[in-house]
Amino acid sequence: MNTISITIAANGGYRFTNGTTYVGSWSNGGKMHGEGHLLFPDGTRYDGYFQNGLFNGLGVLSFVDGSRYEGEFYQGWFHGYGMFWRSDCTRHEGEFRGGKVYGFGVTTYPDNTSGFPRNEGFFQECHLKRRQNCEEVIQKAQKLAFMARNKFVTKP
Repeated sequence: MNTISITIAANGGYRFTNGTTYVGSWSNGGKMHGEGHLLFPDGTRYDGYFQNGLFNGLGVLSFVDGSRYEGEFYQGWFHGYGMFWRSDCTRHEGEFRGGKVYGFGVTTYPDNTSGFPRNEGFFQECHLKRRQNCEEVIQKAQKLAFMARNKFVTKP
């Protein structure tokens, strides 16, 4: 079996021609790889792990409007367990796939309620399809979001 080994070749910053700025580790192939921080021209910011130039592993993606995702990424998408807060303070804790709410989880509204009956269960394409208790998934999402937040969010 052939294995491709990607190693960290350098650490440093770069400003791309579109105004995006990256500070972090680079692979021997010249891609963002390992731990880094990416700031887009509109103010959107990603702090976390990269693999082959894409968000991959734990990270925090913060949008200008106040929306934020904390948790697992895969090939540039929210993917795995995590928490997403909308700018209106609605949040979803659970599983994500391909950048969307997909899998088990719970949605909580700005008044800190989850609806009646509770919006907990299996979501597909951001819509609740089947109500079901999924406390273990929610706890795992909370744990991974906590780990990402504590590793990557700058403390005053």
